[in-house]
Amino acid sequence: MAASRLFRDFFESEKAGGLLLLLVTVLSLALANSPIQASYVGFWETEIGHHSITHWINDGLMTIFFLLIGLELERELYGGELSNFKNAALPIFGALGGMLIPAGVFLVFNWGTQTQNGAGIPMATDIAFAIGILSLLGKRVPTSLKIFLTALAVIDDLGAILIIAIFYTKTITFLYLGGAFAIMGILFILNRKKVHHLLPYLIGGSLMWYCMLNSGVHATITGVLLAFVIPYGNGGKTTSSYRLQHFLHKPVAFFILPLFAIANTGIAIDSNWQEGLAHANPIGIMAGLIVGKPIGITLFAFLSVKLGIGSLPKELQWKQILGAGMLGGIGFTMSIFITLLAFKNDGEAVITYSKMAILVASFVSGTLGFLWLKMSLKK
Repeated sequence: MAASRLFRDFFESEKAGGLLLLLVTVLSLALANSPIQASYVGFWETEIGHHSITHWINDGLMTIFFLLIGLELERELYGGELSNFKNAALPIFGALGGMLIPAGVFLVFNWGTQTQNGAGIPMATDIAFAIGILSLLGKRVPTSLKIFLTALAVIDDLGAILIIAIFYTKTITFLYLGGAFAIMGILFILNRKKVHHLLPYLIGGSLMWYCMLNSGVHATITGVLLAFVIPYGNGGKTTSSYRLQHFLHKPVAFFILPLFAIANTGIAIDSNWQEGLAHANPIGIMAGLIVGKPIGITLFAFLSVKLGIGSLPKELQWKQILGAGMLGGIGFTMSIFITLLAFKNDGEAVITYSKMAILVASFVSGTLGFLWLKMSLKK
């Protein structure tokens, strides 16, 4: 199965970015539990223009991350793994199972409680971390497994974006929402008129972001919407989509995602942190990511093949799909993102223990996935 140069660039940037995420997360946790704890945690709450630094990162810079995800999804749909439905069905069904089963597992522990709103937390997969762990296995990893995991994670993130838009939007200001879609319509017309210069799209995207921010729908949705109005053309190196995606790889992998990780993992761990993880909400998150993810991904992917909808690449076995499912349990970026939305009115303690559960589950999932694949893949 051939991999395009842009896919290889994407994979390589996410691989290195995943390792960097691991380092900055450890650093952030260390600083948050050091003698400078108060000033470090307080720094991220510093207000600039009526919003904290963390808020600007989460609602502003992360929009660029979602723009990159949207561009990658567009490329996969037009000319990549997802352009052929038989090939696409395997990661699509896998991602669907990887969202539904973890959410169900979470609700087993939290249904009818104040924290049931967190069902979206274990549904997400962190692309950078998952690919970063997979890359540690080197050349023994077949290209088809890399493509499966990448496509799975991209579809998974799209699902998480839809969940944010549908379930974590409380009130909608239709004037601003209409304005955002009106601007998107204008950009779509520019696309159809074959306007390939990026500047009008970036200016329009900024205005869309402002309208979306004030509409009540999470502003990061703008990134994905903008991606699909930027001209794709034939997908070649001179096209607007290719140039923007190529440009965004490194800033997202080496600046935006590490900054998000630093700002959101400054967790002060108290002496009885284990007791905090014993509550229904953290247990649901950990069970959903560690158990629900691999079961859901593998089961639904298997069903797609048995029903004749999807096909398993010749060089892959089901035990390797299970290993990829384990890596899918690395929630991190998107799981933390959804945590902040789901529990923003439930107090800092709920958010803190949710983050800790995500970190523990992501570490366990990453370790299990790495060891499983190391045993199941030939050297």
